[in-house]
Amino acid sequence: MSPKEVIARRVAREIREGQLVNLGIGLPSMVANFLPPTVHVFFQAENGVIGLGARPPEGMEDPNLTDAGGGFVTAVPGAASIDSAMSFGLIRGGHLDMTVLGGLQVDERGYLANWMVPGKMVPGMGGAMDLVAGAKSVIVAMVHSAKGTAKIVPECTLPLTAVRRITLIVTELAVIEPTDEGLLLRERGPGVSIEEILAATGAKLIVPENVPEMELM
Repeated sequence: MSPKEVIARRVAREIREGQLVNLGIGLPSMVANFLPPTVHVFFQAENGVIGLGARPPEGMEDPNLTDAGGGFVTAVPGAASIDSAMSFGLIRGGHLDMTVLGGLQVDERGYLANWMVPGKMVPGMGGAMDLVAGAKSVIVAMVHSAKGTAKIVPECTLPLTAVRRITLIVTELAVIEPTDEGLLLRERGPGVSIEEILAATGAKLIVPENVPEMELM
């Protein structure tokens, strides 16, 4: 199982029946593939769709039905197409139960940087700032390190997305919860030791006496 699949399967366990959930571009979009058919939720995309389904089979793509990143999606029964103003009204109005976003860095305060690397061309922040500020729950789904460099750090060196503590970090190595006291290690990845997690993490972690191995959807 790839690291990204481990992350997506673990994030899927956080989603509850009847929620309105936004999935970010890239790894977060994989989460929709691992929800059991008995769990009914509505996935929302900033470009104006409520009720996204999984990626369509090869040859069944509809160019008029995409997520915010331009990736092909399907629509579930009851799905709706809305304009951008309504879509962002839902986000900024606090009506979104959860957003799942990728991350470049998360620091000990639980602040997220995920929209740009200085010196590199980017199209803009997109909906990330609104999502982090407006969603009731913000889950960051990302690989634990990039090219050997820790992504969970004492303080973000990249531009922050929003000045608000996120809800949860899910990587292939660990599930970490930002709290008032710091970053709490809640779960270990499959077959991963606490020592491996600490070695790959740049920030301080609060390690309870018992850290269970994560269960995957």
